[in-house]
Amino acid sequence: MLEQFFHSRSRIRALRGCSDGTLLDGFAQALWEVGYAEYTARKRILAASHLLCWAGAKGIPSDELDMRMLARFDDHLKRCKCKGFTHTDRADWLCAARSFLGYRCGNGVAPWRTSALENVLPALLQQFFAWMREQRGTGPSTLNSYRAPLRALLKRIGEDPGKLDAPILRRFILEQSQRMGAGSAKNCASAVRMFLRFLITQGLCRSGLDAAVPVLAHWRLAPLPRYLQSDEVERVIASCIPSSPIGRRNRAIVLLLARLGLRAGDVVRLRLGDINWKDASISVSGKSRRETRLPLSQEVGQAIVDYLQHGRPHAQSDALFLRSVAPFTAFRSPANVGLIVKDAIARAGVACPRGGAAHVLRHSVATAMLRQGASLQDIAALLRHRSVETTQICAKVDVTALDRIAQPWPEVRPC
Repeated sequence: MLEQFFHSRSRIRALRGCSDGTLLDGFAQALWEVGYAEYTARKRILAASHLLCWAGAKGIPSDELDMRMLARFDDHLKRCKCKGFTHTDRADWLCAARSFLGYRCGNGVAPWRTSALENVLPALLQQFFAWMREQRGTGPSTLNSYRAPLRALLKRIGEDPGKLDAPILRRFILEQSQRMGAGSAKNCASAVRMFLRFLITQGLCRSGLDAAVPVLAHWRLAPLPRYLQSDEVERVIASCIPSSPIGRRNRAIVLLLARLGLRAGDVVRLRLGDINWKDASISVSGKSRRETRLPLSQEVGQAIVDYLQHGRPHAQSDALFLRSVAPFTAFRSPANVGLIVKDAIARAGVACPRGGAAHVLRHSVATAMLRQGASLQDIAALLRHRSVETTQICAKVDVTALDRIAQPWPEVRPC
């Protein structure tokens, strides 16, 4: 596959002749499949070849190359005098080395944005995350939110859970909550509590220790939902002009959020096979991997068709929505969808309430339905809430209904 990007036979022979150079053919194939341009792919392959030659000179077998080697390779690049390398290339070559190691580890060729050491989880946390995925069906976004607090906990006690006791846990939660907002503190307590339950099932700490994690005060229905008025939602949709591939993609995404009330994570997880064009429906895999089939309106369906026919890059990935530049892969996280919505809101000149921009559209769907006379049960079905109680927060913005039930304050005479 090197022939796809290199035309010089001597160059191709040299690449394949380096230590474990045959690996470069597979890497080149992976780069081609996700749409890398010839110039960029060549630079990545040359950097990967440099990494393999360095590893060979150090006596490091290719099967031992992982993200932890990046720091050592970076030290080499800082003083490297190899032919064809200049120090202005260092950042690009390190990024390309990440890409190659990601390919070797089965994580695709997209460059890892974080450092190598940050991506190496302690063994105990790796076991916990695997248990959460297998036993509880927990999604990636929830597990990612657990990383920071649990790293901080393990940093305090090491990897010996036998050191955990009630005073340590309470002090830890108190210290963490003083540096966080209410939502983050609640998430921290939840992460620690679930981690302790995992340890209990594995016999690594005493039973009942999870009860030592304090329950933080949180009134679920206290805040008002953040939403946009119906005319503002239409302006946000209109700001995504379908005159370019990016515009077609963004319009389809915003319509899914604004009409079906999908979460940003739902959009990231959508696959081509999730759409049933015959019965005009779409299968959505929400929290805890629960699958629900929702009706696909003509407007939303036409926007997706427009994107698939005239905007989606040709790629091996089966993700419905792809990045607009190589590598043509699925979005890395729901935050990418949030940025698309945030930019659309800004272009529309709409004042966006604080919080996740994508979730604002979800609340807007619920608020509009309620004001049009839909029941909380109907709204809960669309938003895929397990309990109608979760949907009750929307009732606070139905001002007309609240006016009908509001009672005059006792012992107060009208002016």
